Amino acid sequence: MKTLRRLATLAAAAGAAAVTAVGLAPAASAAPDPVLASPYLYQWGGQTSASAAMSATDVKAFTLAFMLSDGGCTPKWDGTRALTGSDATMINQIRSAGGDVIPSFGGWSGTKLGAKCTSASALAGAYQKVIDAYQLKAIDLDIENTDEFENAAVQDRILNAVKLTKQKNPGLRVVITIGTETTGPNTWGKRLINQAKAIGANVDVWSVMPFDFSNGGDMAAHTKSAVDGLKNQLKTTFGWNDDVAYRHSGLSSMNGKTDNAGETVTVANFKAIRDYAAGHHLARFTFWATNRDCSGGGECSGISQGKYDFTKIVAGYTG
Repeated sequence: MKTLRRLATLAAAAGAAAVTAVGLAPAASAAPDPVLASPYLYQWGGQTSASAAMSATDVKAFTLAFMLSDGGCTPKWDGTRALTGSDATMINQIRSAGGDVIPSFGGWSGTKLGAKCTSASALAGAYQKVIDAYQLKAIDLDIENTDEFENAAVQDRILNAVKLTKQKNPGLRVVITIGTETTGPNTWGKRLINQAKAIGANVDVWSVMPFDFSNGGDMAAHTKSAVDGLKNQLKTTFGWNDDVAYRHSGLSSMNGKTDNAGETVTVANFKAIRDYAAGHHLARFTFWATNRDCSGGGECSGISQGKYDFTKIVAGYTG
């Protein structure tokens, strides 16, 4: 499914180096909302400089990928790097420049905390270590790997851990990011949403990844249809009206060529998606990833585009 994410994470695991501890600055009280407009950024390839992206685009927040299991229930960046070191340094740099971050747990590749932590309380404890380490305002749970997504017991463990984490951190916002069909969440996605309601997990934002559908088509239209489907499921589950459901919805697109041959999100597509998101006041508008936000192949988007074209579009999103 998410081949580009898979390859990147495997590369990180192979090349991770030891890091040294640094002090971490807390999120500034006037810092931007890390949920709303925060493109994904990772440390293992492509354009990894948060400072360069902020200077070039005026983007103020990043979704940092990925927090994984070290083989047990201990959270580490890409499953290898401690919570101190280069990642903490980057968070300090982002905050010093007036920005903020939202770490993402999960992704496609690597060992997942949801699967390795044997209870909801243990998983909540793993989340708490990261929240405390970075004094976070929000976390993103990217539940796309089958070990977590297509597993009822793990889905419930994650949702119960969210409930416990929200109780301990009343101001924390939790985003759950899942894959989608063009019509909205599939059976497993619908189950996850319904279980969140049943458990009382109090998820703040539900975000779908509207790509890897097929081998082409109008990606702006596919994205709108997928998010409309998410909105409809939230209406059904929670009894919200359209406006409230949209304001609990979000999307995480992909710039340029996706993992599926022939499927491409162009800059024009992404602008249309931005306009749709703004028109419905979506709570989250992002993409994978600033690292790839450059022209051509290799570790770039695979299309002809200006450097940081997609990040600039996200930077201008105000909800």
